[in-house]
Amino acid sequence: MGRPPRPLLSRDQIVSAALGLADSEGLEAVSTRRLAAELGVTGPSLYNHVGTKEELLDDVADAVLAKVDTSMFAELSVANPEWPAALEKWARSYREAIATHPNIVPVLATGLGRRPNALRIANEVFGGLVAAGWPRREAISVGAVIRYFVLGSALGSFASAFPADAAVYSNSYPHLDGAHLLATRQQRVDRRAFDTGLQAVLDGLELQYQSLTRG
Repeated sequence: MGRPPRPLLSRDQIVSAALGLADSEGLEAVSTRRLAAELGVTGPSLYNHVGTKEELLDDVADAVLAKVDTSMFAELSVANPEWPAALEKWARSYREAIATHPNIVPVLATGLGRRPNALRIANEVFGGLVAAGWPRREAISVGAVIRYFVLGSALGSFASAFPADAAVYSNSYPHLDGAHLLATRQQRVDRRAFDTGLQAVLDGLELQYQSLTRG
């Protein structure tokens, strides 16, 4: 029997299957055995494509980051210092990209590593901020602040963390008399919290930028 005209597996297929497992069952479910079962192949068939689990999860995280838009930073300059709008668009694109993959956030939080899309994002954000007039040292911090904020917002839902039983709050926590309703309004509450926090961060950065560039 001759060789098949093309490989039965590709790296993209494996990464997609691993992301699906992480989404549905968590990072612990991502293993060679489970991936082989999901893809309908034997375990050894994966070895030409998969190194360690850590390397695979790096690829999965980077596939999520591929959806993050940073194109707006290329337009920034001293003559066009619209960095607040660029940061806002980036933050929202970043949040949207990872919102449906919350289980992968712990991998993203470990750092950039050698992930191509992670490095692309860092390069374009930093370059755009410097082009818009931010000093290099402060530009690093600005990018980090937005990254921390977005990743933190994706770690869990504020609204759904509150028990839905009104009796929990009735005696000891009178100021939380409506907290049992938060879970039923999760998306709206969490979205407003994100919007409020992002605006507060941008307002604070605007003040810092003005103090750095004044005079």
